[in-house]
Amino acid sequence: MSSSLHWLSLVGTIWLQAINGPNSDFAIYSSQLKDVKHISQVQLNFLAFASDAGKLFGWFSGVAAIYLPLWLVAVTGAAFSLVGYGVQFLFLENSKLEYWHLFILTSLAGNGICWINTVCYLICIRNFTSDSRVAVGISTSYLGLSAKVYNVIANAVFTKTESKAKSYLLLNAIVPMIVTIFVTPSLRVLKATKERTNSAFLFMFGITLATGVCAVFGSIGTKSYGFSSKEHMISLGVLLVSPLFVPVGISLRETMRKILRDKKENRIHDLRIEDIESAKETKEEREEELVVPISIPVSAQVVEEKECEEVGGMKMLKKVDFWLYFMSYMFSGTLGLVFLNNLGQIAESRGLSDTSTLVSLSSSFGFFGRLIPSFLDYFSIKRGFSISRTASMAALMAPSAGAFFLLLHPSSSILFISTAIIGACTGAITSFAVSATSELFGTKNFGVNHNIVVANIPIGSFCFGYFAAFLYQNETQGNYKCFGSRCYATTYVIWGCTCTIGTVLCTVLYVRSRNLRRKSLSN
Repeated sequence: MSSSLHWLSLVGTIWLQAINGPNSDFAIYSSQLKDVKHISQVQLNFLAFASDAGKLFGWFSGVAAIYLPLWLVAVTGAAFSLVGYGVQFLFLENSKLEYWHLFILTSLAGNGICWINTVCYLICIRNFTSDSRVAVGISTSYLGLSAKVYNVIANAVFTKTESKAKSYLLLNAIVPMIVTIFVTPSLRVLKATKERTNSAFLFMFGITLATGVCAVFGSIGTKSYGFSSKEHMISLGVLLVSPLFVPVGISLRETMRKILRDKKENRIHDLRIEDIESAKETKEEREEELVVPISIPVSAQVVEEKECEEVGGMKMLKKVDFWLYFMSYMFSGTLGLVFLNNLGQIAESRGLSDTSTLVSLSSSFGFFGRLIPSFLDYFSIKRGFSISRTASMAALMAPSAGAFFLLLHPSSSILFISTAIIGACTGAITSFAVSATSELFGTKNFGVNHNIVVANIPIGSFCFGYFAAFLYQNETQGNYKCFGSRCYATTYVIWGCTCTIGTVLCTVLYVRSRNLRRKSLSN
């Protein structure tokens, strides 16, 4: 099977991930939604939880991926977003669209995200067997860019006088379906290949870094540098299309090789009979030269050959390692997502007029955070070792805990710095978690297992989000709004302590998994 098709499938997952976080822009229009529907902060947080609640049933997508074509699974997820956000867009200002309707529709849309995520993970794991971690990391990194993508489109397409809530709801409804339909031809599992195209990965890294720089540059403020919203959208769009150069370039190279090979074979037919044997020997030698063996250190080969125990969903639930993993993820990555969902109210309480800037900043740094695992995997494997996912997650939880305590300072600059740190660490943790699931419990049942793991997100979203909203509500003056650093002061202390506990739990998980692996190797 042509390797260009493998890379085309990776490009398809990149585009899907770039638009598969419509819930990440909730913080931008949440304040306006709160005013339009006349709901309290607690009710608003329940809507943020509703999007995560859809992940409680995300394991359905893992089961569906076993029996249905992957393209159909992705289209199903996009359809859920179309219905969930589309109905809200059409009837947002209608009094008949009650609060419980919003909750159910948001949950439906949140569940659709799981379906597309499952497709992207499976394609990267199965189509890039030798570099599945690198492929998953690159693809997943673009999910952190979703809020930025929607914000750029909204600023370029809609005017400031239009309803911000309706604008984002419309984009959340139609963009996932349009992109999913466009990439469906590439959403398939191909014959496994162990061919490594180092130059292609390096080129992809270069494009990804340029995209992140463009996103950060736009978040800081393009207008101050003389760029309009449309110019920023065009530049970001070009960078998002750029990964397509990789499969196109590989396809051209394969075509040229085939043409040269055919010419050589035609020349052989014109040789004299006594020269046929020598020509065959020359051809075999040249073919051997074309297949350049990749020199991999012995330790790297051992890393790849070691297979962990394949664990099913029910058996996984009985393991201590699962619950350590589940809780540490909830006390770190999920906690970071809850913070990002509350950015709208946090910015409003600090007196910031433009919430989208803060959300875009968190999205851009989340993108870089999600890219970190790919860099580490690409260069570590080449040097003959593999970095533990659980150890990496534990190392990233500590800065997040510190950033929560930093938020106690009332300075706006500290708010932006802490948001960038939490966004980057949360993105990296969620990206590491994808491979951590397969590292701990195997790849055979990954589709179901990982969706069980991410069930911690709605649970954590409900607990942490509700508690934050309750404390916020106690500080209000009767108009459902609170202003000043006191609004979230207690919340930041609790979140910082919680994240510290998560760091300890993940460290324990790392020690346990390392000891178990050493015992299995000694046996």
